Amino acid sequence: MADASPQNYSHYTRYDPLFHFFILPVFAITLIVSIVYAFRRPGLHSAWLVVFMVAAVILIFKVRLYSLKVQDRVIRLEERLRLMTLLDPSLRPRIAELTEGQLIALRFASDGELPALAARALNEKLAGPEIKKAIQQWRADYWRV
Repeated sequence: MADASPQNYSHYTRYDPLFHFFILPVFAITLIVSIVYAFRRPGLHSAWLVVFMVAAVILIFKVRLYSLKVQDRVIRLEERLRLMTLLDPSLRPRIAELTEGQLIALRFASDGELPALAARALNEKLAGPEIKKAIQQWRADYWRV
């Protein structure tokens, strides 16, 4: 578990220090330096360095987005299983109506308030941020990347 500080709507996002404060700045600075170098010393080598650095920065973001997408898929599955055990049988067939954003937001709701909040999300078409704001008993997610 990375960070055991209490989570709530205003404090639930996480930073990966190695990614956010080292890898990303190093590649961003290197991209800027390569662009400056290309303007000061135009040529094939400096132009290729810029192209390479653009590709590297895109690669970093794509790798990050792929892992987040896989994580979101796992969260959707996890929340569907959780809803199947906690929801009233009359609402269970409607689980498929919940959007990805709703399912991801519902993961923060405690087991006690999940059924009522899921029903509200279905009936009122609440968006993810609205669901998170409505949560009274926050269920922390310390494993989010």
